[in-house]
Amino acid sequence: MRCESLELVKEKILRACERSGRSVSDVKLLGASKTVPAERLREFYECGLHVFGENRVQEFLKKYEELESFDIEWHFIGRLQSNKVKYIIDKVVLIHSLDRESLAKEIQKRAERLGRVQEVLVEVNVGNEESKGGVKTEQLEEFISRVLELKNLKVIGLMCIPPYMENPEDVRPFFGRLRDLRDKLGTRLGIPLGELSMGMSHDFEVAIEEGATIVRVGSLLFGERG
Repeated sequence: MRCESLELVKEKILRACERSGRSVSDVKLLGASKTVPAERLREFYECGLHVFGENRVQEFLKKYEELESFDIEWHFIGRLQSNKVKYIIDKVVLIHSLDRESLAKEIQKRAERLGRVQEVLVEVNVGNEESKGGVKTEQLEEFISRVLELKNLKVIGLMCIPPYMENPEDVRPFFGRLRDLRDKLGTRLGIPLGELSMGMSHDFEVAIEEGATIVRVGSLLFGERG
């Protein structure tokens, strides 16, 4: 069993928490497991990683079935089509990528049928990039206000995928912007927005220093993927 990469990432998380005066228990490590086979996830589970995030519904369902006997905390972190919500609504703890009203209404409908409340993060387009999903920052308060009217959804925080920068320090302002938005909106709307899902293999240490509570680490754990 090779758990070295997991221990390396945990050590980096610990050091980032120490630098920023945070407790390591405040940061959740999520294995971003797109294209990683179920057998490999089983190895990491046995090494102690129990939280995985998937991007594609069909791939997720296959792994979910193969690993159903394991107590995995599954998250959905990719762009979610409304017509695929019904396949994952009873299987994932958290949806990271709520970014449009039609998706919110579909999640509401499916969750209501199951008699459950689905926790979600609102994805924010912090870089105003046309190529990426996410709610624009200037529309965020209005969007969350509408989502709060849906009783079977619970917004617990924000998520972002900032522009890629070779130097992780250059990404810091985007993480800081998401944290500031979270803090201001939580106060203005009177709701606890505790979670910040931000930071991937390349920049998660900076994200932690800026307040990330969930980091989505893929290649640094599982190796480069095609």
